[in-house]
Amino acid sequence: MIVETDKTSFDFNQFRLIRERSVGRLFWRLKRFTSNFIEPRLHALGYTDFKMSYLMFLSNIEENGITNNELAKRACVTKQMMSKIVGLLEEEGYIYTQKNPNDSRSSIIFLNDRGKELFVALEGCMQEARRKFDAIVGHERMEQVIETMARLVTELEKDEQ
Repeated sequence: MIVETDKTSFDFNQFRLIRERSVGRLFWRLKRFTSNFIEPRLHALGYTDFKMSYLMFLSNIEENGITNNELAKRACVTKQMMSKIVGLLEEEGYIYTQKNPNDSRSSIIFLNDRGKELFVALEGCMQEARRKFDAIVGHERMEQVIETMARLVTELEKDEQ
């Protein structure tokens, strides 16, 4: 039996136009650029074991610490994965843990001095990346991009809750 299919052929030219303006692809490419720009600069500053993927964990640690479960929720990973990452980050010297005074079954995670120093170094690298972005599209336009993304994230996170 022969099944009739749509006779429309795939148009690579149309596909390329769509692909170049795909929001997901653009975000992914900017993330890749940012990681490739910043990570080597941090390595040169002595953070040779640092990976940009650590930021989704480290950036969620509060001044008064955070539990593994809360950090896992914020980083959108499982508790088991978070436990592995906490062990790695503690071993590499970015964080330390203390027993939770309210629940002896859990620990509180804190940034240590090296973790805090990393964020100071990271800020300098991010400013350098921002200057590069500003040079390409202008400071005001870059501010609009950041404001737009911040609003999108805020509103979309409301929908997730």
